[in-house]
Amino acid sequence: MPQPDLEKKTVLTLGQKKARGEKITAVTAYDYPTARLASLAGIDLILVGDSLGMVLQGHNNTLKVTMDEMVYHTSLVARAQPRSLLVSDMPYQSFHINPEKSVENACRCVKEGGAEAVKLEGGRKRFKVIEAMLNAEIPVLAHLGLTPQSVHQLGGFKVQGKLHEKAREIFQDALALEKLGVFAIVLESIPQELAQKITDSLSIPTIGIGAGRFCDGQVLVFPDLVGFTNIYLPKFVRQYADTHALWLQALQKYISDVQNGDFPNEEESYHLKRDIEEFLK
Repeated sequence: MPQPDLEKKTVLTLGQKKARGEKITAVTAYDYPTARLASLAGIDLILVGDSLGMVLQGHNNTLKVTMDEMVYHTSLVARAQPRSLLVSDMPYQSFHINPEKSVENACRCVKEGGAEAVKLEGGRKRFKVIEAMLNAEIPVLAHLGLTPQSVHQLGGFKVQGKLHEKAREIFQDALALEKLGVFAIVLESIPQELAQKITDSLSIPTIGIGAGRFCDGQVLVFPDLVGFTNIYLPKFVRQYADTHALWLQALQKYISDVQNGDFPNEEESYHLKRDIEEFLK
């Protein structure tokens, strides 16, 4: 297996990797231990995604996640001091009111959360907001295709860009976002051919999730990747482990050992020193 790169990853790192034809790796993380694992493995980019609303909180979508929750979870990841580039998601309503409020919220991700960049969903509707963030010296990761915060408008979590008109809109938005100054673009749930055309047309990296194999990088949700849950997953997810079964087995063994008196044993118990044994008599 390749040895992990020990250098600190930045927004420039991703552009350099694309220029060299090297693939970019990204995962979500919502806490300190997961961030440490991702960094130790050599992941290029950690995204503190608003997907935590579904993965950690059990909601049906990401819309209930608050700004305070995103800042909190970003701060947990930042405490791990990951070598990975740390990007915080902008949750629903945090960048929908006006550019000034959007910049204020993005600054919270950086100042309070410790993020090194922010991600926000949407194309041309968000150009003024993105420009304002860039003017505030905050690097922006864009997000096109299936944008989960638009789930009601899209009619569900459906593949985007399958028809010519929508594909052209996504492509034109990608070109405009590069010109605007974003450092990379997440492409979610779009046809592989469209993702390839976008990737080949941009000098900035594309990071795919359900967008095929021709993007400059890939991102997956960490619990999906390691098989932490046994719920339905999209077809683009590859599980590299079945930790759900391991954790379940460990918990069941723990229950059994407690019930039969095997845990804790003598070696796992503390004992009084001899000079105070009289206390027990």
